[in-house]
Amino acid sequence: MGNLIKVLTRDIDNNGGNFFLDFENAQPSQSETEVWEKVNQVLTEAQVILEDLQAYRGAGEEIRQAIQNPSVEGVQEKAWSAVVPLVIKLKTFYEFSQKLETSLQCLLDVLTSSSSTPTQHLEQKQALARQFAHILHFTLRFDELKMTNPAIQNDFSYYRRTISRMRINNLSVSNEVNNELANRMSLFYASATPMLKTLSDATSKFVSDHPEVPIENTTDCLSTMASVCKVMLDTPEYRSRFASEETVLFCLRVMVGVIILYDHVHPAGAFVKTSNIDMKGCIRVLKEQPPSSVEGLLNALRYTTKHLNDETTSKQIKNMLQQN
Repeated sequence: MGNLIKVLTRDIDNNGGNFFLDFENAQPSQSETEVWEKVNQVLTEAQVILEDLQAYRGAGEEIRQAIQNPSVEGVQEKAWSAVVPLVIKLKTFYEFSQKLETSLQCLLDVLTSSSSTPTQHLEQKQALARQFAHILHFTLRFDELKMTNPAIQNDFSYYRRTISRMRINNLSVSNEVNNELANRMSLFYASATPMLKTLSDATSKFVSDHPEVPIENTTDCLSTMASVCKVMLDTPEYRSRFASEETVLFCLRVMVGVIILYDHVHPAGAFVKTSNIDMKGCIRVLKEQPPSSVEGLLNALRYTTKHLNDETTSKQIKNMLQQN
């Protein structure tokens, strides 16, 4: 990401203080180390997951041949041999989503505790705030890659159809993915943005499982993180510190991720006038980028938020998010 220091404006009305949040170089203090090490293991694996997903080519040709030649055993075996390793990879992706969920909840547990304000937590626990940003960055990147790769659902559908046919014919069945796991994987991959849905559900569950923590602790943490990204992207003197365009995309993904989480957790959502997130400003920043780099992020706001189509959402915001 290059040498980067991001400024965080606590409040979009400038009623709060400013402080520097180093998303690139922040190192854990002694009090952060235990959580940081757990989450760091997951983030290290996240890079491998992204590389594997980016390299995922699917078994489209083998499946086509198998469908066209249903009685040729050799063709069927070739398709099956191609699909099984891919399904094991899809299983790994799904199981990783559960690790990501646990990591997110570990970070929220620290960043929303009542011992300090959400702003103080982000300022004083910068290494954990940085990890939170990297989880969101991974999530949006994973979903962008998944959305543009129809082979994933095609391969898994073929696997399930073949397994079903083998059971009917009393043939021995691969036990790599049992029926219950296959059902859960189907639900996961049926979502347009499966990792984002996992994080949204995990954040909502965190709030419901911790009634002793005021919901504002969580929503303020999310809205504050959205503000830091918007300010950095919107202010030339800060943006000029970015060493590469990848840093811009990093901020955009994190901003969209926290907006979606906020919209799922806050009772009124992110789009209402009283929201702590400057939605018009955030959408404007997105639309100022090259369309090819932000279309997936705009679609995430259009289709994975909870309150966009509510009556309380202004027509201006709805119009800004309409597809051209």
